[in-house]
Amino acid sequence: MTHAPHGTEPAANPDVPGTDGSWDLTAPLREAIAEGERLVAAAPFIRSEADLLEGYDYLSGRIRMAMQTAFDYDLDRPLFVQPTHQFSRQGLDNPDAIYFNAYLREGVEYVVRGRRGTSADLSFQVMGGAYTADSAATSLMAFDDRELERDADGSFEFTYVAEPGAKTMIVREVFCDWEIEEPGWITIERTDTLGQPARPLTRELLTKKYEVAARSITSSIRTWFAFPHWFQYAEPVNTLTAPQSTPGGLSSQRSSIGHYALAEDEAMIVSVPRCDEAAYQAIQVGSDWYASTDYETHQTSLTKAQSACDPDGVMRFVVSEHPPSGDPAAPYLANWLETTGHRTGSMMLRWQRLERDLGPEDGPSVEVVKLTDVPSRLPHLAPLTAEEYAARIAARQRGVARRMIS
Repeated sequence: MTHAPHGTEPAANPDVPGTDGSWDLTAPLREAIAEGERLVAAAPFIRSEADLLEGYDYLSGRIRMAMQTAFDYDLDRPLFVQPTHQFSRQGLDNPDAIYFNAYLREGVEYVVRGRRGTSADLSFQVMGGAYTADSAATSLMAFDDRELERDADGSFEFTYVAEPGAKTMIVREVFCDWEIEEPGWITIERTDTLGQPARPLTRELLTKKYEVAARSITSSIRTWFAFPHWFQYAEPVNTLTAPQSTPGGLSSQRSSIGHYALAEDEAMIVSVPRCDEAAYQAIQVGSDWYASTDYETHQTSLTKAQSACDPDGVMRFVVSEHPPSGDPAAPYLANWLETTGHRTGSMMLRWQRLERDLGPEDGPSVEVVKLTDVPSRLPHLAPLTAEEYAARIAARQRGVARRMIS
């Protein structure tokens, strides 16, 4: 094998079209990344260099997602991909969920097989259209695994013929107790193309894939810039709604949404009754990028399994930048939600796999106080030392590692 001398470019092969650089298939992708960078840099909520750096990290997730969905997926050979995870955050993603997406073709028969793990909830949804900066996707079908026949080991199988308008099947596996619940597995296949080889690579096919990835980068950024203004930011600041049907969600899901704006010396106390008629209940704070914040090395979300509950059956959470206990020896609280430098951001509470509907009395109440006043507002304050809090963070890291990609 021979190599070009160091510092020289390899010569074009006259027998192979495109080796002279004339194809330039990646041009749309490069242009889209540059446009994405401009969109991120111009975001109206950037107030500091830290905000901008977070924006560039957010952009990397949009690039990763776009490349994955454009190149890993073939409509003739369907599979479940994970476009949303700790390295690709979007749409106020749930820190407790594994998201699987499979793209569909209308009129085609699909077989979905899997085995139920021990997670709190496993749900299925078919969406029509797509989320854009101007509109939301439509939910065509939604159910959870309680509607499936399962074998003794949790295995299941069902057939679905993609109805008119069907574009995506979304599967959410949601964990309430990160330390003990185990994920299952799931596959999807087309009955009419199984066993056939993949299409050979062509210039036209790769051109299309790069163009799809390019469109996805910019459209996803614009979509998630617009989306929270339809919902979270339509509500008054420092408030949370009563439980309501999640837009585009499942019949057995309810959510409470809002957004916060807190000074460095302020805290928000969110009080919500623990709901034992929901297999899953949780709260999270997010960034102005409408994405989860670091839920691995910071406590930016809590499920009911991770939360302390007062004797009256109410879980009381404290949202603040700084540790809220007021005790220098034990400054942390079990139910502290860290804002991680974000003075403003989105908030969401979720209830899933409900056995009954929820009313306003099941929802949260909110109080904004001075950070120094937090101890007097929490009669059952249980401070944590730095070592105890670090142990909680270590458990979060292990829990994410057990169920998410790395």
